[in-house]
Parts: sequence; C-alpha cells; structure tokens
Amino acid sequence: MSDTVSFGYEDVAPEEKTARVRGVFSNVASKYDLMNDAMSGGLHRRWKDRFVRRVKPRKGEHILDMAGGTGDIAFRMVDSDAAITVADINPEMLAVGMERAAKRGLDGLVWTEANAETLQFPDRFFDAYTIAFGIRNVTDIPKALREAHRVLKRGGRFFCLEFSTTEWPGFGEVYDAYSHHLVPKLGQALAGDADSYRYLIESIRRFPDMPTFERMIGEAGFVQTKVEPLLGGLVAIHSGWKI
Repeated sequence: MSDTVSFGYEDVAPEEKTARVRGVFSNVASKYDLMNDAMSGGLHRRWKDRFVRRVKPRKGEHILDMAGGTGDIAFRMVDSDAAITVADINPEMLAVGMERAAKRGLDGLVWTEANAETLQFPDRFFDAYTIAFGIRNVTDIPKALREAHRVLKRGGRFFCLEFSTTEWPGFGEVYDAYSHHLVPKLGQALAGDADSYRYLIESIRRFPDMPTFERMIGEAGFVQTKVEPLLGGLVAIHSGWKI
C-alpha cells in the first residue's frame, strides 16, 4: 500500500482516510437513505433489487453483507431464510439499520461493527459476501478483497455493487455536471452537509474503472470474475467465485 490514498480528490495518509470516512458516514447516517433517493432519482432501489437477484441467497446459507449498515441489502435477502450478518465500520450506520429492522419486525439479522480490511470472522465461514456502494470508501481495497476471499468457503460467491465510469457517449459528461454541481447542494438542503456529499461524488471519480477493478478482484484470488454494467457502467455489479 502506498504512503497516501485518495480521499475524494485529496491524497491523504491511510489512517487519515479511515478516520475521515468514518466521520462522513457518522454525519450522514440519519439521512443516508433519503439522500440515496434524491441523488439517484430512486434508481438505487432498482440497482439493489437486481444485485440481490444476482446473489440468489438460499435457505441455510451464511451471508456477510459488508458495509451494509442501514440494512438495504440485508432487508432484500431476509426472506430467503439465509443467516445474514450485517457488518459496517460505522456504528451510527448500524444504529440506523437496527432501528429500521425493529420497525419492520425483523429480528433474525446479526449486526456487527467490523472493518472490511481486518474481519474478525474465521476462515471459510460464509457462503456469500456482498458489498454495495461501500468498497470505494475502504482505505486499502486490495486488502479488503483478500479478506472477502479468506472468509468465504470454497465455492463461495463474491458480489459487489459500486459506481463506475459510464461508457455511454455524452452521458458521463451530463452526470458529471449534475453530480458535481447539484449533489452537494442536495446534501446541504436535505442533510445539512454539503462537504460529505462532495466527498461521496469525488470518491466515485477516483474509483478504478470496470476492467481495473475486475482485475483487482482476480488478484485477490477469485475466479470466473464478471462485470455487469448498469446505465452503461455508471454502476456495475462485479462478481467472482472462490474455489
């Protein structure tokens, strides 16, 4: 790992990024889902539905939903009767998720504070590992991918939903203009926090493109890696298998 990592458009020390990302999500936790609707026009719901259809959770499986604090992915899998552990580095995000679960009468989920780079779970424990819109906020992404591989059983499935770079001509420019100019203003209006949402947009720009991230997944030990672009690659579902 290099001496510096990206925090939006800034390059900072790894320990500083970890602390600052934790602060961002502490600030936005209570408004996180509202802002997702505002920023994506509600499309994030369809992306997450499609993502879970790709995961195909099954009864009796053990699934780790990493960076899943508010419960959006876990709630979509809970009817499968899989044993789902929701993990997040941020306790405020977990608190929002647990409150939402209680309101829905969902008491079968396990909630735990965890760092994707140093998971406390044993080797070969989970049947599937999911992470949605979380991997770009990890300080050491290759290390987190290796940890995902470690905690999966042989035959285990890795799925990641993340923003990427659209390949549709013209669309990328329109989205860039929208996200850079309007999203921070939405963050200020709806969550009282423009800076955190400015970071979230900048972090998308600094995230590896689809071929690069697929290669990183392979380098972590996964095979049969695959990328499914959505909106031309604005968002992508990445997957791989552990054998």
